[in-house]
Amino acid sequence: MIREMDIVALTRPLPEHGLEAGDTGTVVMVHRGGEGFEVEFVTLLGETVAVVTVSADAVRSLREREIAHARVLAG
Repeated sequence: MIREMDIVALTRPLPEHGLEAGDTGTVVMVHRGGEGFEVEFVTLLGETVAVVTVSADAVRSLREREIAHARVLAG
């Protein structure tokens, strides 16, 4: 169950926001008992890139033994 303040990973790209599958963000609001989420994506230095409302199938909980990966945002 995904809750507010959980870190989640995108399951698909959101090109309109410059985000790729696997990018991580923090859930800032849960909609309709988990049908959707408001997720904030930030750079490694804490600058907000996007706050996006997504359906439940667009994000997943983090798994054991995953590692973060740094990339430069386009644009």
